[in-house]
Order: sequence, then C-alpha cells, then structure tokens
Amino acid sequence: MRTSTSMHGLIAFDKFKDALSAEEACRLVGDALLARAPGTKVDLCPLTDGGEGFARILAQASGGTLHPMKVTGPVGTSVEGEYGLVPWNLLAPKVRARLGIRKDGQGVLGLVDMASASGLARIPRHKRNPWGTSSRGTGELLLAAAGRGADPILLGAGGSGTSDLGIGCLQALGLCARDPEGREITPLSPDHWERVESVECLLPERFPRICVACDVTNPLLGPRGAVQVYGPQKGLAVTDLDAFETLFAAMARRLFQLSGRQGDYFGIPGAGAAGGIGFGLMVLAGAELVQGSDLVSEWLDLPERIRAADMVLTGEGRFDRSSLEGKGPAALVARALELGKKVHVFAGSIEPGLKIPFDRARAENPLRAHRPRRLPAGSAFGKSAAANGRKVDPGRAGGGLGSLKKL
Repeated sequence: MRTSTSMHGLIAFDKFKDALSAEEACRLVGDALLARAPGTKVDLCPLTDGGEGFARILAQASGGTLHPMKVTGPVGTSVEGEYGLVPWNLLAPKVRARLGIRKDGQGVLGLVDMASASGLARIPRHKRNPWGTSSRGTGELLLAAAGRGADPILLGAGGSGTSDLGIGCLQALGLCARDPEGREITPLSPDHWERVESVECLLPERFPRICVACDVTNPLLGPRGAVQVYGPQKGLAVTDLDAFETLFAAMARRLFQLSGRQGDYFGIPGAGAAGGIGFGLMVLAGAELVQGSDLVSEWLDLPERIRAADMVLTGEGRFDRSSLEGKGPAALVARALELGKKVHVFAGSIEPGLKIPFDRARAENPLRAHRPRRLPAGSAFGKSAAANGRKVDPGRAGGGLGSLKKL
C-alpha cells in the first residue's frame, strides 16, 4: 500500500446553498486534508450543475476571462451578474464537438449563468412570487457576451428564480409587447401578460447561437411541467397553480405561433427548464438544449481526474433525491466507486429514508454540530472537515460527513 505522502486526492464539491461556494468548499476540505496528511497531492475541482458559479467555474477551469456587470434583477432592482469568455482554442476537443464548434476555427465562446442575473438567490424571500419576476437580466448578459464577439453562447439554466417563459430575457434581446393603446409593456412579467395586445420579436440580425445547458427533462406544461413542479419552489401559492398554468400555457402558444415553427416544442424534454426559458429561447431564438452534466464532466476532464486519484472527496449542502439524478456529486461518486476508489461524501444533511444506491451512507458528523450561532459557515465547515480528518486519512477506510464507502 502506498503511504499517505504519495496519495492523490480529488476534491470536487458543489456549492453549499446559502453558505459556501463550490470553490470555498473545495479549498476548506483541501486545507483540512493537507493539515492531516501534508504529503497528499490535492486536486481541487469545483463542480457546477448549471446554476450559481457556472460561468465562473468553467471560465477559470479553461483559462478564460470573467466579466462582472450590473444587470436587471428578477424583481427589477440592479444586481451584479457575470459572463465568461473562452477562446475556442482553449476548449477540449470533446467540448468543441459537443457544442458544434469547428476544429480549425477561431473564435470565442460565451458563458452565462442564469442564476447570477435571474436566480432564486437574487430574490428576497418575502418577494419570491413568479407573478412579478422577469428574466430580463439574463438577456442583458447574453447581449453583453454577444457584443464581445462570443459565438456560440452557453447558458447555464440552473438556479432560476423566474417562471416567465424566458420572455424577460427575450425582451432584452428585442421582443416587444404592446397593450391595447399601443404602449410597450415593460417589465413583461406574468402579472402583465393579460394586458398584451400584440407581440413582435425583433432579435438582432446574426445573433450568436445559444446553447442552453440543463439536466431537467420536464416538458413545458402539465403535471410534470415548469409551473406545477417548480412554481411552488419559487414562491407560487398552491392556490394559484391552476390560474398561473392557464396563463402560462396561453402565452406559450402565442410565442409558438409568433415563431412560425412546426413540431411539438412543448413536449421536448427540458422545455420546462428554468421557468420555461428553454422553450422561449428555442422557439424565438433558435436555441439548442445540451445535457449540462455531461458537458461539465468533459469540460473539467472529470473521468481522467477520477482515474488519477486514489480517493475522492465530494459533496454538497444536502444529499437528497435530487442528488441521485445522475449529475454532480452523485455521478462522480458512482464513477469513482466503479473504479475502486475510496470515496468520502461531505453533506450538511442526508434526506431521511433516502435509498442510496451505494454501499453505505451515514451523516456521522453533520455540519450543524460544528456551527454555533456566531461561527461563520466557512469556519464551521473547515472545523467539521478537520474533525473528520482521521476518517479521511488515505491509509484508512470509510468515514466523513456522510461517507459512501465500497465495502
């Protein structure tokens, strides 16, 4: 057996919602591991599911640049958004192929995450209500990236706080809706849709191709659609579900008629992603949907990094049913166990009764146990990781904040 001084640990964390970014979680666990086993080779690999940090993580991983800018937030106030730019020649061949970028071409890829402009985290809890929110800021980021020559633009659709069919985003790109008196309606949030008399879409000529990265497979409408499944998570009252769905469906049909397209765009898996922005951008901007988890895995070269590691440490704020949908930490764990790696999952909590398709799972040392009221989340997480240092010792088996270990 190799000694701890020659061990190689892959540390790949997603964000801990409302507490730690993916980068912070990786750094804290890396520091704790090195404190216990100084000779360990540490490979920090922040993860993203297409939500918060999508543009930042992918731009930094590939040597691109990140550009912050003020945009219109989901409730109309100004927020700090960001977009990334990555020269094509810095992209891995698999990524270029997946995005349809020519092997011998020269250009720049744009990166936008909806969460930074129109995310749920951008909406104060007392204002979370899809009736009055707009995705306009996401469109402003797309315009900014296009203005810097980006083509295509990759949009991460995770973490959204809006359910407006992407109309706000499209309004920033040129969509115009008018009331019966001919006045433009802005913002065009759902609570104004009943006033719409006419709609026209005047997107800029030769606007860059848009690729929407998402893993959601929901159709646009119905019991598995954007409103019924995700509306309550965004603050929609259960008593408003049917009324909102009716208005949502009527506006979707209006956009589809405006597009002049043929086919069942309503039932396409992913059309219901991010409050229907997948649908809106497909029918009026010609956007394409791409599977986010596979793209991120290839972008970060995760298969090879797992193969090179002796042990893998991963996790997120809560390990629940959504963690098992074949993406993020769960997919990484499954692959690592297939390769016989030692795996440690750190989670603030594990959903009670969750049937995990691995050998063992325990929340041995929950984050909250190391988080007194005055202790910041970062300090608590670092203390918790350090306390479990004996369990993540490369020469030992099992353990961690909810350890999954192949027996």
